[in-house]
Amino acid sequence: MLTLRKREERGHVKLSWLDTYHSFSFGEYYDPRYMGFRALRVINDDRISPSAGFPTHGHRDMEIVTYVLEGILEHKDSLGTGSVIRPGEIQRMTAGTGIWHSEYNHSADEEVHLLQIWILPEQENLEPSYEQKATGLTEHPNEFCLVASRDGRQGSVIVYQDVNLYAGLIEPGRTVHRHLDEKRYGWLQIARGDVTLDGLFLREGDGVAIARESELNLFSEEGAEVLLFDLA
Repeated sequence: MLTLRKREERGHVKLSWLDTYHSFSFGEYYDPRYMGFRALRVINDDRISPSAGFPTHGHRDMEIVTYVLEGILEHKDSLGTGSVIRPGEIQRMTAGTGIWHSEYNHSADEEVHLLQIWILPEQENLEPSYEQKATGLTEHPNEFCLVASRDGRQGSVIVYQDVNLYAGLIEPGRTVHRHLDEKRYGWLQIARGDVTLDGLFLREGDGVAIARESELNLFSEEGAEVLLFDLA
């Protein structure tokens, strides 16, 4: 079963420096029908103006994954981490017992476009930690590359939850396939471009909740970048 979450129905906040869409309830946007999906709690589609960003703020008991699509994001946190995140990289931050961090557009000239993802951890009061790795997407187009998992296999970042996060670059005119365990659930997020999923046309920003499906077939006429969450 495929259930479409249309991009235009997401929560939307536009500020002088931030244009953001919320797939699930977040901040002042509240919709009791969309409080998350399984362990997936937040997908925020953020565009941040040059040199702007989120000043230092705190989190706890959440797995926070940042996926940059365009531009460069600068990150600093109370663990002493200072880094920049570029397209082709993924960052995981375990907030655990508490962490403070800031996120800014590293460029003075170009917008940064990113997806920030929150996943509920399998237990509370974990030790805060940080991890950042390359995804390898450009070396493996037309495949689903594992970029986050509970055991960190295949070079993925570790998230403390039973979830496998795959990313894929689909070249124009190509189809990619993914087998699913029918006892698990999926969420497909179209990060860029357009795809057709088993006859269902999806645009950038659309999401799809997946249940009781064993095979996904994604075709893109003009090229796309997608995220697939495999959830307990």
